[in-house]
Amino acid sequence: MLKTFSITDVGQKRKLNQDYVFSSDRRIGNLSNVFIVADGMGGHNAGDYASKFTVNTMVEEIEKSFEQNPVRILENAIKKANQKLRAKAAEDEQLYGMGTTVVAATVMGRYLQVANVGDSRLYVIGDDIRQITRDHSLVQEMVRAGGLDPEEARTHKEKNIITRAIGADDTVDVDFFNVELEKGDIVLMCSDGLTNMLEDQEIRMIVSGQRDIIEKAQKLVDMANQHGGKDNIAVILIEPFADGGAE
Repeated sequence: MLKTFSITDVGQKRKLNQDYVFSSDRRIGNLSNVFIVADGMGGHNAGDYASKFTVNTMVEEIEKSFEQNPVRILENAIKKANQKLRAKAAEDEQLYGMGTTVVAATVMGRYLQVANVGDSRLYVIGDDIRQITRDHSLVQEMVRAGGLDPEEARTHKEKNIITRAIGADDTVDVDFFNVELEKGDIVLMCSDGLTNMLEDQEIRMIVSGQRDIIEKAQKLVDMANQHGGKDNIAVILIEPFADGGAE
């Protein structure tokens, strides 16, 4: 049995929440469950609009897809959301330049299928914490190229510049990851409002240290806010084998 909980928080510094989450442990179209985190960007309310519009469009596309392959279902949904968001931005100058990150996942028995655009993340937390997604950000590209070490990357002044987003271009490249889950694993999906405030090991300790999934999620948000809460915070937690089994 799968157990899940999601939460977003405006944080300590922002007036508007541009993070948007969707969490369903019930079947949508041909997917048994669907989880999405989006972190919008753009002036005025454009980032807020972009994240919500993208997630809602993706859910609609997943619902009506005849595809059976989860990678194709997620890819088509993301690409269609990109097209529709671009069209909206072209119609309304207040929405011009808007965009959003997206990390989406579906649990299929013992496997997790993940799709990612931008720098929102998915982790698997067990005895250790593993970042499954790769950030599409200027600073992470520099780390991967060997020009910057991960410690410097955390405080780099350009760490918020992302290299891929929904709405940025007519076409969008999506990264996919397939993960085998083990009994006791917890899946965390989040925006950078969490990961910029907390180190990976702090996240692991918080998740491991609370009794139930609601407390785990709430504590992550509380600690990110205590560390400064400089951005909106979005968290989805999934316990794929909440009944103890790994069928």
